[in-house]
Amino acid sequence: MPGILYVVATPIGNLEDITFRALRVLREVAIIAAEDTRRTARLLQHYSISTPTTSLHEHNERTRTPELIARLQRGESVAVVSDAGTPLISDPGGMLVAAAHDAGIRVEPIPGASAALAAVSASGLPAEQILIVGFPPSRANDRKRWYAQLKDGPRLLVFFEAPHRIIASLSDLFEIFGDRLCAVGRELTKAHEELVVRPISQHLQSLTEPRGEFTVVVAPAEPLPEAPLELPEMATLIREFGDLTNSSTGSRREAVKLLARKYNVPTRTMYKLLEGGPED
Repeated sequence: MPGILYVVATPIGNLEDITFRALRVLREVAIIAAEDTRRTARLLQHYSISTPTTSLHEHNERTRTPELIARLQRGESVAVVSDAGTPLISDPGGMLVAAAHDAGIRVEPIPGASAALAAVSASGLPAEQILIVGFPPSRANDRKRWYAQLKDGPRLLVFFEAPHRIIASLSDLFEIFGDRLCAVGRELTKAHEELVVRPISQHLQSLTEPRGEFTVVVAPAEPLPEAPLELPEMATLIREFGDLTNSSTGSRREAVKLLARKYNVPTRTMYKLLEGGPED
């Protein structure tokens, strides 16, 4: 019977941000496939976990995946972890997980910390729809084109940035998006954690010597106003108004508001057309 491939979320900074289940799985699996075995070693040492590790990163994932699949098929269980947070979100491991599914091997997520969701939860920005886009391109022209494709989206935008590129990245964001409200998180859950919500221009003024890893949350684009519907002839509008005032609404004011909503015009405009008076 094949083993199980566990996708294990690890802390993004504070070593206490790991679940009891994750610790149990890391102790019980045959091997841990880690993005950086040295960083994972610090976590394992902190919790006295002696499970062996092997590297699984962007440069060796293609060659390492068949080896790990073979171990899973022999009945050994494997845990995959990234440097920090939830694996496969802008991190390696996708090839291994896909290969496990293709081989009929069970893949089980062990949820936990995520820098993207941590920043969103504390930003106070509207999070009904979220788009996590990873790291922007490193070249300025590519980055500007990338931002331009995302500019008018209706979803909360989340991306990551390195300290040596954050100022250039926010400058390009300001150029393409305008002075939109955004949250910039730095070193989340660590001793020098910061999460500041302000317009992009103010972030640029305050970021003089950026250090640490950054998570940026950008407010969605304002929805474009709907175009007003073409108004009918005045006689038709008056007839509709009369029908509404004679119906269950009974109120002239409510009838005017209903017509304004129907034709997507300001209530004041509809008052002026029908009654010649200002809106109350």
